[in-house]
Amino acid sequence: MEAALRSVLSQANVTTEIVVVDDCPDGSASAVVAGFHADGIRYLKNPEPSRGRPAVVRNLGWPLARGELVHFLDDDDLVPEGHYEAARAAFAAHRDVGVVFGRVEPFGAVDLTHERQYFADATRRARRFARFGRRLGLGAAMVFGPTPLVCGAAMIRRSCIADLGGFDPDLELVEDVDFYARAIRRFGALVLDRVSLHYRIGPSLMHRPGQQDAIAACYRRIQARYRAEHGALEFVLAKAFVRVMGG
Repeated sequence: MEAALRSVLSQANVTTEIVVVDDCPDGSASAVVAGFHADGIRYLKNPEPSRGRPAVVRNLGWPLARGELVHFLDDDDLVPEGHYEAARAAFAAHRDVGVVFGRVEPFGAVDLTHERQYFADATRRARRFARFGRRLGLGAAMVFGPTPLVCGAAMIRRSCIADLGGFDPDLELVEDVDFYARAIRRFGALVLDRVSLHYRIGPSLMHRPGQQDAIAACYRRIQARYRAEHGALEFVLAKAFVRVMGG
């Protein structure tokens, strides 16, 4: 977590506030935060640890933010140098979008061949779908294809989070896909031509027994909400569009 905090505090030409939500029962993040002696960091210990439900934790943090733009950064990822300044400029130049995201650069002490290829493909998909609409094109890509982003790769206007009601706490997995799918479909997104997140890769948890079934169930919930909110016709057309475009 210390490296993640330093990557935020080292961002130049921007004013940042940091809200650390500690989801560990033992409050282990408290000592790390205290070690920074920084006025711009607030610490909140979750009184009822979520047992691995990021949506719950993020919903505790964002209402405390006072700034216009919000970034949900996991404690083992890093913000690239200059990213906040670039994102702020993008938001200022494109008042019609609520989300900005860029490329994901994986790192870690494991074989990254698969992850590098995945995120390279994800960037190409995002740019391709964006040509068909910052809301409809990218929104369809989020709901019906492999996600082009992870939570920490995006930034969002705080007002948009409030309008969405935050993250869905009933989703145990892919809650970030659901959140940003809803945000992009409603408010639109801009794809930056730069790395927006250094994403730490560790031993995969995706192959635990039943994990893929659980993910599939979450996607069914996401798609059912899309259909309920935007109608059967758009649902069918968006799904077919993604299939024709190759996911």
